[in-house]
Amino acid sequence: MTTHSRPLDLGDPMTDEQLLRYSRHILLDALGIEGQSRILSTHALIIGAGGLGSPAALYLASAGVGKITLVDDDTVDFTNLQRQILHTQARVGMAKAESGKLALSAINPEIEIVPLQQRLSGAALDALVASADLVLDCTDNFTTRHAINRACVHHRKPLVSGAAIRFDGQISVYDLRRDDSPCYHCLFPEAEDVEEVRCAVMGVFAPLTGIIGTMQAAEALKLAAGIGESLTGRLLLLDALDMEWRTVKFKQDAGCSVCGASGDVRSGEYLHRLAEDRESANGACRLA
Repeated sequence: MTTHSRPLDLGDPMTDEQLLRYSRHILLDALGIEGQSRILSTHALIIGAGGLGSPAALYLASAGVGKITLVDDDTVDFTNLQRQILHTQARVGMAKAESGKLALSAINPEIEIVPLQQRLSGAALDALVASADLVLDCTDNFTTRHAINRACVHHRKPLVSGAAIRFDGQISVYDLRRDDSPCYHCLFPEAEDVEEVRCAVMGVFAPLTGIIGTMQAAEALKLAAGIGESLTGRLLLLDALDMEWRTVKFKQDAGCSVCGASGDVRSGEYLHRLAEDRESANGACRLA
C-alpha cells in the first residue's frame, strides 16, 4: 500500500532560513525539497492537546507543518505535567490550546497555529475536518473518536489515530482518500456498552504517550509529504511494560455502518447525525 501524495503546490520558494531549518529533512532522498514543500503547505488538525497531542504537535511544528489547528476544551492541571510535555507548571490553569500555542510558537514562530478551546461535535467538528488536509485523533473516548471518524469518512480526509492507557498503546492510520481503506469503525464498531477507562483511575506510563504521539507525528508527516507506506490496514499494539510490539492486519468491512455501501456516509445519514453527535459526558481524562 503506497501513500497517496497530494498535488504539489510549491508556492513561494523556500527562504534561506527555511532551507537551513529543514535541511536535515531536505537531505533525505525520499523527502527532499518537494516533500518538505508539501509539509509547509499542509494544514493539520490535532484534536486533543494532552499526552498524545503534545509530542505530536511539537514534532509537526518543528517539522514545518504550515498550519496547525490545536483543539482542546480543557485547562492545564498539575497532574497533566507528568506526561503532557506541551505544558509547564507556570501555565497550570491556562487553556491547553493556548498553552500549546506558546510552546509551538517558541519552537517554530513562522508557522500558523490556531488554538481552539472548545469541545468539538456536530457541525463545528465537520467544518474543521473539511478545512484540514489531515486529522490527528489524540482524544481518549470512543464517542469522540467515532464522531471524528465519521467526519473524516465524509470528507475523505486521512486520519491518524492513537491511544494509550496504563502500559498499553496503539496506533493506526485510516487513509480515507482511498476507496479500499478501512475506517475506525471497521476496526472498533461503535457500541453503547463500551466502558470508558480513565487515566485518573487506571494510570498511564508517561513515556508511552510520548512514543505513540511521536509515531502519530511520523505518520502524519509521511502523509503530508506523500512518502513511504502508511499504517493503513495495520494496527500496531505496544506493551510498554515488556516493550513488545504486535501488528494486527485488518481490512475494510463491506458491511460497516459508517463507510460501507449502505453506511451513514454513503446513505446521507451522516448529515442527519451531525446534530446528534455529542462528546462523551463521563469526563474520561484526556490522554491526548
